[in-house]
Amino acid sequence: MTVAELRALVAFNDWANARTFDAIGALTADQLTKDLGASFPSVLLTAAHLVGAEWIWLQRWIQAPPSRFPDWVKSPELGDLRERLRAVEQARAGYLAGLPLDGASTVVAFKLIDGTADAQPVDVMVRHVVNHSTYHRGQIAAFLRQLGVKPPSTDLILYARETAQWNG
Repeated sequence: MTVAELRALVAFNDWANARTFDAIGALTADQLTKDLGASFPSVLLTAAHLVGAEWIWLQRWIQAPPSRFPDWVKSPELGDLRERLRAVEQARAGYLAGLPLDGASTVVAFKLIDGTADAQPVDVMVRHVVNHSTYHRGQIAAFLRQLGVKPPSTDLILYARETAQWNG
């Protein structure tokens, strides 16, 4: 995978996150915090986990790996999450912009939350982040359906159609 392809994949992730956050922004406070019985009980806590995980991976890439999830994940506010997500997106774009064109396979060493040393190529980590966020956007889509709200489509093919990404 090339750095250009990584940037395109991250652009898709940012687009899909924006559509998801727009949808959940229309929910009432009760809908946002209702326990719906999943790994992260509510829409808001699932969104907080998504943003927190994207933040953690960015911190690893920039050599500032945290030893725990940030406190704001435990009792989030939607507006604050959106701001934090935008900050992650901007910093991540800067990081990817600074990679040399042949830098997708660059191995980054970091520590996991439990302190275990790890090292992974950038392209593997980027794909992991996008996959992880896609998984949790799917959970949020299911939550929205449970709440009687039609979720937005966040399919990669729709993004490609709307933005002309990956069209020959």
